[in-house]
Amino acid sequence: MEIKTYEIEGVVLLTPNLYGDARGWFMEAFNQKTFDDHHIPSHFVQDNQSLSGKGVLRGLHYQVNKVQGKLVRVLEGEIFDVAVDIRPNSPTFGKWVGERLSFENRSQLYVPEGFAHGFQVLSDQAQVLYKCTDFYSPADERGIMWDDPDLNIQWPNRDAPLLSEKDLKNTSFKNLRLD
Repeated sequence: MEIKTYEIEGVVLLTPNLYGDARGWFMEAFNQKTFDDHHIPSHFVQDNQSLSGKGVLRGLHYQVNKVQGKLVRVLEGEIFDVAVDIRPNSPTFGKWVGERLSFENRSQLYVPEGFAHGFQVLSDQAQVLYKCTDFYSPADERGIMWDDPDLNIQWPNRDAPLLSEKDLKNTSFKNLRLD
């Protein structure tokens, strides 16, 4: 498995090795030893899966109190996946990482606890699966505007993304709520 780290501590891109032949292919999507060797948390308690059409943008979501780390992968299609550091005492507070995740590249992004997360669908549709380190808690859910000028996320398509009613009400990064 190839491992890529970033300036932002804790975010990791994992790309499994693919073994193919005339029958198809095989890959190892998770290996506890690999996670342990690279200090990637691996205690997951919930799997979430979504299906979204082209142009859908989900996020930027995070939880307070019951913070979640997420291991994100794409089962069908392609997305631009974003992790934003919202840890107040972090030297990279307010910085973000964006990666294209797809069925073709098989890459997975580990988004640590203390980050906001979102993605934009680039293909006609995308199925996204993400494992979470804590349970969903509606009372602890918060959101940041996808197009916040202070974050300046370079989304591949900024033209009228399709947002949920909830995401239309997300607040600015300046008004970040960690309580």
